Amino acid sequence: MGRASAGVRCGECGHEMAKWVGRCPECHSWGSVVSAAFRPAPVVVAAAPAAPARPISQVDLHSARATATGVAELDRVLGGGLVPGAVVLLAGEPGVGKSTLLLEVAHRCALAGRRALYVTGEESAGQVRLRAQRTGALHDELFLAAESDLATVLGHLDSVDPQLLVVDSVQTMSCPGVEGSPGGVSQVRAVASALITTAKQRGLPVVLVGHVTKDGTVAGPRVLEHLVDVVLSFDGDRHSTLRMVRGVKNRFGAADEIGCFELTDDGIAGLPDPSGLFLSHHDGAVSGTAVTVVVEGKRPLLGEIQALVAGSGLANPRRAVSGLDSSRVAMVLAVLERRGGLKLAGSDVYTATVGGMRVCEPAADLAVALAVVSAESDLLLPPRTVAIGEVGLAGEIRPVTGLRRRLAEAARLGFRHALVPPDVEGIPTGGMRLHPVTDVASALPWLRR
Repeated sequence: MGRASAGVRCGECGHEMAKWVGRCPECHSWGSVVSAAFRPAPVVVAAAPAAPARPISQVDLHSARATATGVAELDRVLGGGLVPGAVVLLAGEPGVGKSTLLLEVAHRCALAGRRALYVTGEESAGQVRLRAQRTGALHDELFLAAESDLATVLGHLDSVDPQLLVVDSVQTMSCPGVEGSPGGVSQVRAVASALITTAKQRGLPVVLVGHVTKDGTVAGPRVLEHLVDVVLSFDGDRHSTLRMVRGVKNRFGAADEIGCFELTDDGIAGLPDPSGLFLSHHDGAVSGTAVTVVVEGKRPLLGEIQALVAGSGLANPRRAVSGLDSSRVAMVLAVLERRGGLKLAGSDVYTATVGGMRVCEPAADLAVALAVVSAESDLLLPPRTVAIGEVGLAGEIRPVTGLRRRLAEAARLGFRHALVPPDVEGIPTGGMRLHPVTDVASALPWLRR
């Protein structure tokens, strides 16, 4: 071994450098570079394997089959359930409902006759007990421990011998013998590594709760997301009961699925058909509205776009956006002025979605454009009509992915007309009438009084 030389290392990705820099050149994280002593890599001598390698066709699949959690929407995102030995990281903002969801998962596990251990490092056992009583998650096979020491948690595993472990949260746990405070880079890496090793050795599914930073990324070292098997993002608007679980990484299934939940005072429940939450119910026709179909993961969802155009006395009229991508809305407004002949320079424009839905994909551009024109001219779209299409800078309507699924969902919910991009021959309509539009100008005549 050579003499240790002074150097620095990124706490997020582990990249080593000769001198300190403010931003890691590997993962581009700011303020994550810390001093460390690194040595040349030691020479590794070959050792006898504990078990010989086998043909892949002879590997037993029974130990890797997923077991359903009992929460259908979560199983949808996980790819069928929890695999023995899998480590799942569920990240979300404070108060979004992570603990309530996992308490329900542990309760369903106990109801199925599988013992579950819920370890909380953020709340007392009495606080979790009150939540469980309020949501109806009390069961004798659901064990609860309020611990923040990793060694004590491993001791509870030996005494309880559960079939599911929930740790809330990984940022509150501390590993003996590791420097740093709980939540620090070194502590989170050590705690996660120990729990992952334990999960693989015991064949025990482990669910870790993780915090997120201000920009929405998982707090802690970036290596944490690489170590675990599944990364789920739990988000939702604080002013809405809708919550969504999105798959970010999944070694056992698709990584683009979503699950929809409704969070109430009585607990959390899955929403197998959430499209109705994103549509408003008017007694009569209202201008400034348009319905589109977006795809979240593999699930098509109907969403309503609302717009309001009002005269402004300001030198710079307001452009307020809620639930939509502000840059795409600004682009659509510019296209409407240049290609559609709409005068918006002296008006305030407000655009929003219904039900706290977040729409960021370009397929909603046509609906945004029609909603704005409808609000400005007080014209209406025909009833039971959806608008699907991406708007280009030249005003053209571009094709979108998954049009077949979008139309099938709209037809299932009773819509009869669809404004779609051109070249839709061969796509099943499901009883709907398709009206191809080539550009924004050709779509505007569909607005009528």
